[in-house]
Amino acid sequence: MAKKAMIEREKKRQRLVAQYAAKRASLKAIINDQDKPMEDRFRASLKLAQLPRNSSATRLHNRCQLTGRPHAYYRKLKISRIALRDLGSSGQLPGMVKSSW
Repeated sequence: MAKKAMIEREKKRQRLVAQYAAKRASLKAIINDQDKPMEDRFRASLKLAQLPRNSSATRLHNRCQLTGRPHAYYRKLKISRIALRDLGSSGQLPGMVKSSW
């Protein structure tokens, strides 16, 4: 089980990313527009730098929804390999059986 502080920190990052997504997208559009004057593009890059660092989507890290584990994460299921194995062994995932030979 991951530390609760790390899980809460990740939730806070997700909230910040959602809150600033539109503002970041508009500033990036201005920065990448070659038709705009250089001064406007520079001002937009300064405004982008003033936004919180954790509002960037690249700072997010996928975590298991059951345990909070950051590694061995299956995106389709949103759980880690360990949680997947436990659920499969207990018969809570349809179509998944523990193999034995």
